[in-house]
Amino acid sequence: MSAIAVTIAGSDSGGGAGIQADLKTFSALGVYGATVLAALTAQNTKGVTGIHSVPPDFVAQQIDAVFSDLKIDAVKIGMLADSAVIETVAAGLDRHAARNIVLDPVMVATSGDRLLKPDAIDTLRKVLIPRAAIITPNLPEAAALLDAPVARSETEMRDQGERLLKLGAKAVLVKGGHGESAEAVDLLIEPSRQTRLAAVRVNTRNTHGTGCTLSSAIAAGLAKGQDLGSAVAAAKDYITAALQASERLSIGSGHGPVHHFHAWW
Repeated sequence: MSAIAVTIAGSDSGGGAGIQADLKTFSALGVYGATVLAALTAQNTKGVTGIHSVPPDFVAQQIDAVFSDLKIDAVKIGMLADSAVIETVAAGLDRHAARNIVLDPVMVATSGDRLLKPDAIDTLRKVLIPRAAIITPNLPEAAALLDAPVARSETEMRDQGERLLKLGAKAVLVKGGHGESAEAVDLLIEPSRQTRLAAVRVNTRNTHGTGCTLSSAIAAGLAKGQDLGSAVAAAKDYITAALQASERLSIGSGHGPVHHFHAWW
């Protein structure tokens, strides 16, 4: 039986992040990808010039269409621009008893452009985080969710991960890619254990879509039946390799994408 994952997120017209990165990741990892478009962006490697939220009732129609026909093994949630769409997605997940929900709390693009309305952060906290098997915030996102300063050390990352766990998520992956150490360290915080995942930091401008890609890779692993720890570890290896291979690409004049298909070309 084919493993199937659905991404509920925004479109990146430049192809490096969002729905496009999610589908590339699913395909690279042997998972069939379905989509629910929650937002459209006018975007390239240099930045975001426009955002259009998809009407909530049409988001609901897409969710119902996908779940009523396909056996969805995992769900990746990315950019949801406003509170109404967040609440619609939460209701749809409940309606279809969705499982293996990976929530990437996307707030700001790699270019620095804001993707989530500030008043929607509280809705994200209260409505979606408790439904997630795992949330995958980077350092600025974890800080925003907690109204706290950005973590500067692994001790502070661990503390913030434990606080995020108390918001209702089953697990938290605090991503250290925005740090400044020689290693890129992520911390997987679960109720019964904590796991440190480290890789040599890759020095490249091609970092567009890293968060989308990592969370999608976790969803792909869960869709294929991996346990959470194995899915996260495999996803960390995949994004590290995709970053290392990104220099083989020459896409745009800003922050280029990672190389999702590095194993093939």
